[in-house]
Amino acid sequence: MSGIGILAMVIRIRQNPDTSRTQFEITALRITGTAFYLLVVGLAVTALYNIVVGHKPETTLPGLIISVVSIAIMWALVAGKRKVRRELNSQPILSDANCTMVCIYMSVVLLASSLIYELTGFGFVNSIGALGLIWFSYSEGKEAFEKAAGMEDCCDDEDCEDKT
Repeated sequence: MSGIGILAMVIRIRQNPDTSRTQFEITALRITGTAFYLLVVGLAVTALYNIVVGHKPETTLPGLIISVVSIAIMWALVAGKRKVRRELNSQPILSDANCTMVCIYMSVVLLASSLIYELTGFGFVNSIGALGLIWFSYSEGKEAFEKAAGMEDCCDDEDCEDKT
């Protein structure tokens, strides 16, 4: 969801480089915040379901390899997004990079929980790891909405672009 907001914002900026981008950045931040909140709900429902039904993770060598490759690729993606953010001075792109960081943390949790399960057989390790992801996702979603609100407050002033 956040990628769609960022893509639309970047296309708009490229097509209209001399226009104010603040209102569209506010929308992109709201999309990113919503994506984080949806992630919180999905993680919470999945963790609770796994606890209730006693689901234990299935760990395999491919799962471990996929998580390591995923971490490496997403780390490069975050670095690229942060570079673009600096070039465009765009808070929504930074929020999108933070969204990608959640994906990195998810892959780290997958890797760690798979290893812990393989070593100990402790089946609820994924649900415990989800609590950390829920906290981070909620914090980032809240931050995205706060940035959007700050930009809205700024838009009430004449020199909006100078303050964002």
